[in-house]
Amino acid sequence: MLKHRGFPGRLPGTDFQFTIRRANLKEGATKIIRRERFRDRKAPDRRADEAFMAALWRQFGEEPFERGNLDAGRLSWLFGREVVPAEDPFDPCSYDALLRIDLKRAEAAFPSVFAPDAEEFFFDEDGEEDEA
Repeated sequence: MLKHRGFPGRLPGTDFQFTIRRANLKEGATKIIRRERFRDRKAPDRRADEAFMAALWRQFGEEPFERGNLDAGRLSWLFGREVVPAEDPFDPCSYDALLRIDLKRAEAAFPSVFAPDAEEFFFDEDGEEDEA
């Protein structure tokens, strides 16, 4: 399992996890699924999605990226919309699966991340968000 160095481990001050520490050798990778995002989601949930998208964009841009140690639960909130498979066939249960950001859909869903005057998420050397 590829570990994405410099990627934030979680949203600071919350239990919203962005990465996992080690591979699940017994059962394999957790399956990535498309989770429905309803309009009445709480603000912290929406903030976690936004911060995760900002971290993906900062780390990978428009290039395909390997799932590696990215958290399946957090990916599932974006999967099938802003984050899509970058290979066919796609194995949602593989740490080696390739994904990419669908820039058009990501810009529509998270305009504050992609706006020219967007407030930047500041992460320290460990990948954690700094309070600015």
